[in-house]
Amino acid sequence: MSDGIDPTLREQIEAFQAQSASRVSPEVQERSKARRAQLVESGIADKSLKTGETAPDFILPDAYGKLVSLSALLAHGPVVLTFYRGDWCPFCNLTLRAYQKILPEINALHATLVAVSPQNPDNTLLTVQHKELTYPVLSDLGNQVARMYHLVWSIPEDQRGTSANLPQYNGDNAWELPITGTFIIAPDGMIKLASVDADWTHRLEPQVIVDTLQQLSA
Repeated sequence: MSDGIDPTLREQIEAFQAQSASRVSPEVQERSKARRAQLVESGIADKSLKTGETAPDFILPDAYGKLVSLSALLAHGPVVLTFYRGDWCPFCNLTLRAYQKILPEINALHATLVAVSPQNPDNTLLTVQHKELTYPVLSDLGNQVARMYHLVWSIPEDQRGTSANLPQYNGDNAWELPITGTFIIAPDGMIKLASVDADWTHRLEPQVIVDTLQQLSA
C-alpha cells in the first residue's frame, strides 16, 4: 500500500485479523473459521433479497428514538441500507467507520446511509457515540426488518456459550442475528445492488458504494 492512500476495508479487516492472531488461541481462530464456513455452506445468503427486487418498506427508531422510514428516505434519493451484527462485532465496527468516512460522498450524490442491527436502543446509542457516526443507526428489535430481507439466522445452542451475550445486547432470548448485507436502493424502491455474505469478515467496499451511486445519478 502506497503512502498517502487509505487502506481498503478488506485491508483493514486483514490487518485486524493479523493483530488478533497474536492474541487469540489457534483453537478459537479455528472455531470462528469453522462457524463462518458452516454458515456459508448453509446457503442462507442465497435466500436474501436480490438486485432487481423491491426493497420492503419499514419504520424503525434511531439511536435517539426518532422513527425513520425507508419510504421517507427514498423520497429524497437513493438509500444505502447496511445490516450489521452489533457493537460487539469488530468487523462491523470497522465497516461502520469505513462507511462514515465516505458519508460526504454519499450525501453529495443525494443519497442516505442507514445502518440497522437487532441491538436495543441503548446499545445502538453506544454504537453511534463510540464510533462517532453521523448517519442514522436503527434498532431492529426482534430482527423484524432483517427477516423481511431474508437475512436472519439463529446461533445454535451449542455455540451460545462462546458467542457474544446477545440477550444483553438485543434485549431478547432469540439468539438471532442478521447475516451481514448492504443494499443500494433506488428512489423507486428497486434494489440496484445487493451484497450479502454469510461470512461476517467479508464486507462491501466503500468505493463500490460510491461507484454504484454515481451510476445511479448519471
